[in-house]
Amino acid sequence: MIVGVLQTPDHARSIFTRFTELHQSPRDIEEAVASRMRRQESLYDTTKRYHILMWEAALHARICPTPVLAAQLDRLTGVIGLSTVELGIIPLSATLKIPPATAFWIYDDRQVIVENWHAELWIDDEASVDTYARTWRTLRESAVYGADAQSLISAARRALH
Repeated sequence: MIVGVLQTPDHARSIFTRFTELHQSPRDIEEAVASRMRRQESLYDTTKRYHILMWEAALHARICPTPVLAAQLDRLTGVIGLSTVELGIIPLSATLKIPPATAFWIYDDRQVIVENWHAELWIDDEASVDTYARTWRTLRESAVYGADAQSLISAARRALH
């Protein structure tokens, strides 16, 4: 899925709607969308750096209406080139050294947050954090960046029509 910090409000709303349906949880979707959008302000904080990897499949996932996905892809196009963001996309055709698995976030090489269908795991023991860092570096080898990433996003955008 497209990482939350890069989602448009409508895309985030679609994701939150699907998860509230899955979990049969309270519908605080608008509050969640607003919170996610506030966190995006950090993308423009020059003291922070985001190194993001996504699977190409996330560019094609129809979890939202087509116009929402089109706007989301346009948003990704605009992120490439931000000095605070390095966006890598792992093409479907890439050779992989390890199989794809669940999403995770590494914070300052000290903590990893892993999300699965029912929980968010916070991991901070050094050995586990090191394992996730190695995993990330290994996956990064299969990613494309810059103009090549832009080409994948543009192809996904064209495929919508």
